[in-house]
Amino acid sequence: MRTVDGPADHVVVIGAGLAGLSATLHLLGAGRRVTLLEQADTPGGRAGQENFDGNAVDTGASVLTMPELLEEAFAAVGEPLAKNLRLTRLDPAYRARFADGSELALHTDGDAMEAAIREFAGAREAVGYRALRRWLTELYAAQKDRFIGTNFDSPADLARPELAKLAALGGFGRLGPRVGRYLLDERVRRLFTFQALYAGLDPASAIGAYGVIAYMDTVGGVYYPEGGMGEIGRAMTGAAARAGADVRFGTEAAWLERVNSRVRAVRTRSGERIACDAVVLATELSTAYRLIGARPRRPLPLRYSPSAVVLHGRTTEKWDLGHHTIFFGDAWERTFAEIIREGKLMSDPSLLVTRPTATDPGLAGRGGEIVSVLAPAPNLRSGPIDWDRVREPYREELLRTLEARGLTGFGDEFTVDETITPADWAARGLAAGTPFSLAHTFAQTGPFRPANLVRAAGNVVLAGCGTTPGVGIPPVLISGRLAAERITGR
Repeated sequence: MRTVDGPADHVVVIGAGLAGLSATLHLLGAGRRVTLLEQADTPGGRAGQENFDGNAVDTGASVLTMPELLEEAFAAVGEPLAKNLRLTRLDPAYRARFADGSELALHTDGDAMEAAIREFAGAREAVGYRALRRWLTELYAAQKDRFIGTNFDSPADLARPELAKLAALGGFGRLGPRVGRYLLDERVRRLFTFQALYAGLDPASAIGAYGVIAYMDTVGGVYYPEGGMGEIGRAMTGAAARAGADVRFGTEAAWLERVNSRVRAVRTRSGERIACDAVVLATELSTAYRLIGARPRRPLPLRYSPSAVVLHGRTTEKWDLGHHTIFFGDAWERTFAEIIREGKLMSDPSLLVTRPTATDPGLAGRGGEIVSVLAPAPNLRSGPIDWDRVREPYREELLRTLEARGLTGFGDEFTVDETITPADWAARGLAAGTPFSLAHTFAQTGPFRPANLVRAAGNVVLAGCGTTPGVGIPPVLISGRLAAERITGR
């Protein structure tokens, strides 16, 4: 494994999202001195939280899986996860409501899910689910250490015995058809393939290896931290400070002071010079390349994931919603064509509605319910949509859709605190106006994803969803550890 050039006793980590915080904890655990810089006033990045009229609202990621990765990060500085976060396992992880009026709860307990599918779609489908669950588990076992959790120096690093195992499992076939071998009911198939959208892909074209995301959701389990998703960043920051990190919020890195290929110091927007031996850039990929002053050459242009329109708001009534409820439209396959390939808004929307107060009522400081509605949408590169003009009408269309799907009167009772469109994501510095970064196409997976080492700067490492291994809370926590390993050699 390649590591940074020269000594690396003092490391500056730029970005206090979960990737930067993970890198910080792992570096501290390896005995490094760390200065953590964050331009915002609070930690968490894309797993952040804001206060709206006394309500603690998760404004980014809402799904937490694989909490053992958090346990690993806290353990690096000698602290148990339970001391820092109180997690509740969600059961069901999701509730699915289909356009035909049917409903199915997604349980991560195998026996409970088998029973639910048997009642919903019959014995044949329940048997297929058991076989699918075994396949997803084998798929995860084949990838977790040697593919997801590994630093790659070149594509040649793929030549491992596990590669043959992954190929034999169908990891390089297509996810949708593979799941279709096990499940015949199209509605049930959706519950085990919609996760491909997290990776910016259509399940019909995603490689089978991305069934690992479905494993995390449907087998590993979905959790929620007491206090909201923002509590993750706050807890990691606290552990880092107790372990000796110099944590500075409201501090923006302006440029890197470099002599030849080695960074000697980080210059902040206020003019401060912070000398260092190495740097971890846990930022948006485009920001990292701007700070370095170079970007690697790639044979193909970068391709970004779809974006999302998100409504954050509150209600006084208790609607028939779980913690996570997916409202599937009828034209499911058409949806992917529209938002990914055609750059259009969904003609038959499928929506993720999150009600975190179902699990943690204390988030609503004044009572009532906190509700967020997420609608997948084209990113700004694939869909030239005038969001200034479309914002309000599309918000009303989404609320009408929910009313038509059974939430009669919801549009009138729901108070919208914030509407976020792809244009707003772009204004926050996210490339292509998407919070989901680069799509996980084959050409942007594993050793083909933008590397966490950049040759132009020999003592700089990247972390975050734009580099390896990719998008989502588990991958970005791993990316922080991989970045630390590039510095420590462990």
